[in-house]
Amino acid sequence: MRKLELVPLTREAFRPFGEVIEMEGSAHYTINQGFTERFNDLCFVDVAMEGGTTNVSLFLGQPRPAPIAIKLMERHPLGAQAFVPLQDRPWLVLVAPDVNDHASYRAFTATGQQGVNYARNVWHHPLLVLDADSRFIIIDRLGPGNNLEEVWLGEGEVFGLTP
Repeated sequence: MRKLELVPLTREAFRPFGEVIEMEGSAHYTINQGFTERFNDLCFVDVAMEGGTTNVSLFLGQPRPAPIAIKLMERHPLGAQAFVPLQDRPWLVLVAPDVNDHASYRAFTATGQQGVNYARNVWHHPLLVLDADSRFIIIDRLGPGNNLEEVWLGEGEVFGLTP
């Protein structure tokens, strides 16, 4: 089983796959009589293709057994998909520009203060959490058309990911 190296999630490293959603380094301004800081326009919610609308969901994720066997990748051809954690717990992000080029896979460790917005058509693994009952807000596309493609890796293509 091929092992993937985990690296810290940064805006620069993740740019080919979408956007990192985080307060640090983001433009902001004060609102609500000085009691709130607004961090605005943190990602592009690309969902309008073929009549799609914005869908906001809550996910409750559970950890997979370690080492994590990477057997499946998915992408969404009609819209972006944003994952924003609701608690300060690290989690994992796995992406690939080409699902068939195993050398192109990239694995990131995200802090609980970082979300990601997978750009339309970016191959990624479904939610990978390290702690039980990890809560996320998901912002993605709702509407007509097939917005999910999945590729199951063959037995000899499975990756191992050790947090």
